[in-house]
Amino acid sequence: MTRIKRGVTKRRRHKKMLKLAKGHQGVRHSLYRRAHESVIHALQYAYAHRRERKGDMRRLWNIRINAGARANGISYSKLIHGLKLAGVDINRKMLSELAINDPDGFAQVVQLAKAQLQPTA
Repeated sequence: MTRIKRGVTKRRRHKKMLKLAKGHQGVRHSLYRRAHESVIHALQYAYAHRRERKGDMRRLWNIRINAGARANGISYSKLIHGLKLAGVDINRKMLSELAINDPDGFAQVVQLAKAQLQPTA
């Protein structure tokens, strides 16, 4: 069996890892072992936080919708309930965009929800 020398392979693997660790502080961007640790953790955080961001965005949309709804005299939960009763199928992202960029259009949507919530006498 022939002898395998790892010089080139090892150097390439190390250089690749050090390149990924560019921007990390201290020895985390210059020493291979520390850089490898740092990159592994960074990739784990990036993966987890890509999923977390979806919840963060939904929370932000809800806050914006609530602010717009209260400006129109209704709470967030009543608005969503009224829209569901009215059969309006607008997702929270679009409602949030409406509340920010088109307050008049959002006011019309709120009126639609309010009409569904009125008690029938």
